[in-house]
Amino acid sequence: MLRLTALLLLLCSTLASAAAPTVLQRPIELNTGNGVLYGSLLLPQQDTPPPVVLIIAGSGPTDRDGNNPAGGRIDNLKRLALLLAGEHIASVRFDKRGVAASQPATPDERNLSVEAYVADTVAWAHKLKTDPRFGPLILLGHSEGALIATLAAEQAGASAVISLSGSGRPVAEVIREQLAQRLPPAQLAQGTALLDSLQAGQTSLNVPVPLRQVFRPTVQPYLISLLRQDPAAAFAQLKVPALIIQGRNDVQVDVADAELLKAAKPDAQLVLIDGMNHTLRISPRDISGQRETYQNPELPLARELGQRIVAFIRQLPPA
Repeated sequence: MLRLTALLLLLCSTLASAAAPTVLQRPIELNTGNGVLYGSLLLPQQDTPPPVVLIIAGSGPTDRDGNNPAGGRIDNLKRLALLLAGEHIASVRFDKRGVAASQPATPDERNLSVEAYVADTVAWAHKLKTDPRFGPLILLGHSEGALIATLAAEQAGASAVISLSGSGRPVAEVIREQLAQRLPPAQLAQGTALLDSLQAGQTSLNVPVPLRQVFRPTVQPYLISLLRQDPAAAFAQLKVPALIIQGRNDVQVDVADAELLKAAKPDAQLVLIDGMNHTLRISPRDISGQRETYQNPELPLARELGQRIVAFIRQLPPA
C-alpha cells in the first residue's frame, strides 16, 4: 500500500511538472513617437497563442512591478505576472512614461496627463494585437490603472477588462474625503479651495507646505486631467466582459467603489475577497497590521485573486 501511495504521489508530481509551461522572459519596448516606454514580457511557450494581459500600474511613480519610491518594494504586479505565466497566460507590464526606465519619455511631471496614459495603453495594445504570438488581449489595471484600462479598452480593441482595486467615484470626491479626515479646519479650507480651482481647470502656485505633497504645482496639470474623469460612468460604457476584484480589507479603495462599478455595468463579474488589501495580499483590517504587506515582496498574493482572474480569462471566447 505504501509503495502504491508513493507511486501515485510521484505520478502526480510528474504530471504537475509536465503541465508547467516553459516561460520566455524578455524585455520589451514601445516607441510611441513621443518617447520610448520599457516593459517586461512573460510568454508561455505552447502550440497555440496564449491570451495576453496588459498590466497597468497604479497612481504616481509606481513601476511595472508595483513598486513606488515613496513606499517599500512589494513586487505585487510582478508576482501577478508570474502567476499568470504559470497558468499559460502571457503578460506585458510596463513602466509608465515619467516612471523608472520610462522616465526619459516624460521627465517633467507637468507634462503628464490621463489622456497620455490612455494613448500609451492603446499603443501597447495595438503592438500586442498585431503580434501573432498572442491570443485575446485583456487590459488589467490596478488602482488608478483600472481607470486607464477602462478608458483605453474600446480604442485598444481589448477582449476584456479587469479592474483590481479600482475606484468607482470621481477622484475629487475621494480627495475631499481624505482632506476632511486628515486636516485641521484652516488647512482643510485651503485644500478645498485649491481643489475647487483645479476642478475649474486653474492651476495655483500658492500652495501651503502641508498641502504640497498632494497639490504641488508640478502635479496640478495631471490632477486637472484626472479630475475630469468619472470611473463609474466610463465603466458603464464598456462593451466587453469585465471583472471587478476588490479586497474587503483595502484601506485605500472601499468595497462601495467596487459596487458602484458593478451598478454601472450590471453584467460585469464582481468578486469581493475576504482579507485582501490594496497590495493584493491577505492582511488584518487595521492599518498598522498591514504594514508588512507594503514592505515585504516575498509575501504571496491572495490565493483567490489568481483563481478568479485565471477562471475569468479562460471563459473568454478566442480572439
